[in-house]
Amino acid sequence: MSMTVVVTRNVSARVRGFLASAMLEVAPGVYTAPRISPAVRERVWAVLSDWFPNEDEASIVMVYQQRDLAGGQAVLTLGSPPIDFVEVDGLVLARRNPSCTER
Repeated sequence: MSMTVVVTRNVSARVRGFLASAMLEVAPGVYTAPRISPAVRERVWAVLSDWFPNEDEASIVMVYQQRDLAGGQAVLTLGSPPIDFVEVDGLVLARRNPSCTER
């Protein structure tokens, strides 16, 4: 078990309430759980993924420790802006699609 952090932007009250039922909201839209099991984390992500198509202009990012990955952490994303995570020389970098620029 490891610390799991979820950061949300422009999500509905339904999503916020669900996350608040499973995690501690430490700042607006930022949820943490210090000892969440992988099974519970996967279930939370499954619910968020299932509900996400109903969200408008929202985004959700989940970060947790994953020692076998480069950088030692896993990053899951839903929404905009679309970001790809790539490994370069043992570092994990975030790359935005140049065609999806925000104004």
